[in-house]
Amino acid sequence: MWATHPYKWGQKYSLWPIHFCTGCGAIEIPPTMLAPYDASRFGMGPMASPRQANLLLLTGYLTRKTLKYVIRTYEQMLTPRYVISFGSCPIDGGLYYTSYNTINHLEWYLPVDVWIAGCMPRPEAFLMGVNRLMEEIENGTADGYKRYEENIDYYR
Repeated sequence: MWATHPYKWGQKYSLWPIHFCTGCGAIEIPPTMLAPYDASRFGMGPMASPRQANLLLLTGYLTRKTLKYVIRTYEQMLTPRYVISFGSCPIDGGLYYTSYNTINHLEWYLPVDVWIAGCMPRPEAFLMGVNRLMEEIENGTADGYKRYEENIDYYR
């Protein structure tokens, strides 16, 4: 793989996440980055600025007010950029799905590459989601950022 497509190989093993948490989802991310799971063996290193990141981790529920900050963060990220929706809250609203202010369908606002279901998903599930994203990058199917740029009027 690396000899025939070095660019894809480099993208696959250079995921630099920025974590956007609005709820309880943050509790599973630090154990994943540290021992015994050690996400850095997959080339992941947390970034403090969206201008240095290419992977957006969304955990916790999203409201209409925080959605504009999530979109702004996404637009400031490097391309190619990827989105992982972590937990049931960003997928379908979770416990707050009947609230008037909760975003129930994140995919209507941002292209999501990998969904990780659960309340809260364990670190193993997160690493499986990262491996799935790596496979999609290798196969060329992780193209949410292209869809976003082509249909930017729809997403706004």
